[in-house]
Amino acid sequence: MASILVVDDEIGIRDLLSEILNDEGHTVEAAENAQQAREMRARFRPDLVLLDIWMPDTDGVTLLKEWAGAGQLTMPVIMMSGHGTIDNAVEATRIGAMAFLEKPIALQKLLRAVEQGLSKPAPKPRMEGVLSSLPTAEAPPLLAEQSFPLDRPLREARDDFERAYFEFHLAREGGSMTRVADKTGLERTHLYRKLKQLGVDWGRNGRRPAPAGLQGLGSLAGAPTGPAASTPTPQHPLDDEDD
Repeated sequence: MASILVVDDEIGIRDLLSEILNDEGHTVEAAENAQQAREMRARFRPDLVLLDIWMPDTDGVTLLKEWAGAGQLTMPVIMMSGHGTIDNAVEATRIGAMAFLEKPIALQKLLRAVEQGLSKPAPKPRMEGVLSSLPTAEAPPLLAEQSFPLDRPLREARDDFERAYFEFHLAREGGSMTRVADKTGLERTHLYRKLKQLGVDWGRNGRRPAPAGLQGLGSLAGAPTGPAASTPTPQHPLDDEDD
């Protein structure tokens, strides 16, 4: 199995993730801040890192950028956050993160992201100074996965699916309404109306968080919710002709 480093300033989340991943047969080390993460990355040489964005000393995106700039991003990194934004997700994937998990993290979503991260070849070390002179590479795609509880009225379940669907495309297209309209096959006026109906803020500087309701992990269930950075991409977007 693999060696995994969990970086989160909340001890309850560190302990819970460590217990789950240990049960899956992985070797797990945990760090509560960026300095510990630096030391453990150098000593532990993890196969994968689960990295929280909001930490008291140095935030996760800054640490990810530091590793990338020093040529130390030699392992897949999965970002975690309970109150991140579209900008956080896009910036993290641009730097080199392979996925963005929203807290509370569903068990199957966590295990699937870890499995996919470990199945990918280790990223090649790269230096920011060298890359700055090259064309910008396309950011790795956000994992199109999400969990939706089904024991509720159809309209509520459909609204949550549509909300996550459009938030995923907004994140992937950097908030560009033109590209989102093209990707989803909707006219811009219909797209604006649909986003307003669903309560999705399409501004580039953030959006409203998705409503709570996803099944979380144990003590993680009390964590605040943030962006649904990843969701399944359907063959055709839902329209609201039957609303």
